Amino acid sequence: MKLSTAALFTLAAAVASIASPTPQKRANPKGIDISHYQPSVNFNTAKANGISFVYIKATEGTTYTDPSFSTHYTGATNAGLIRGGYHFAHPDKSSGATQAKFFLAHGGGWSKDGITLPGALDIEYNPSGTTCYGLSASAMVSWIKDFSNTYHSSTGVYPVIYTTTDWWKTCTGNSAAFASTNPLWIARYASSIGALPAGWSYTTFWQYADSGPNPGDQDEFNGSLQGLKNLALG
Repeated sequence: MKLSTAALFTLAAAVASIASPTPQKRANPKGIDISHYQPSVNFNTAKANGISFVYIKATEGTTYTDPSFSTHYTGATNAGLIRGGYHFAHPDKSSGATQAKFFLAHGGGWSKDGITLPGALDIEYNPSGTTCYGLSASAMVSWIKDFSNTYHSSTGVYPVIYTTTDWWKTCTGNSAAFASTNPLWIARYASSIGALPAGWSYTTFWQYADSGPNPGDQDEFNGSLQGLKNLALG
């Protein structure tokens, strides 16, 4: 994911690159998230550098499909990485259900195979308009519920929610409505995760830098490699 300029100003300054573990050490497994901004990724090299998982941009709104998604997804699969797709939300363009169905139809699905992560909803700063897409906090919560419930009805799992604590507080009124169902993926470019949105006592994923030793944004799973596999099993 590529956060907007507004988002970057609200996040803490990026810290120095975190050294990647050796390929044998997979406590708090490292990962990356990528899109067409990283058109050529050597997934075998990334795996050798200690990467265990990758989230790949699939869709945006209801009209955009990422041109690199299929190549990235196939490459990650062939390298033996745990992988999943993500959707960049535009709550001002159509309903949550409409965008969830678009995501599901273009790479965002999930299967209980142990290598497919639940799809992720990237809900964050509007890159081309008002921060909260013109929605009130209650309307934003309803939109996210619409997306989440539609995804769950189709797949049997709830989507991961990617966001920042600042955006969540600003645009959902710091809703705690999703903490018992949706894994959290927090973006914070600092030496620690910091405060989390209401309801969540921990984050499942942490995006800690927008660049580093591997392509794309740099991520970490909060747990063991087996825990990551368990998430992929639903």
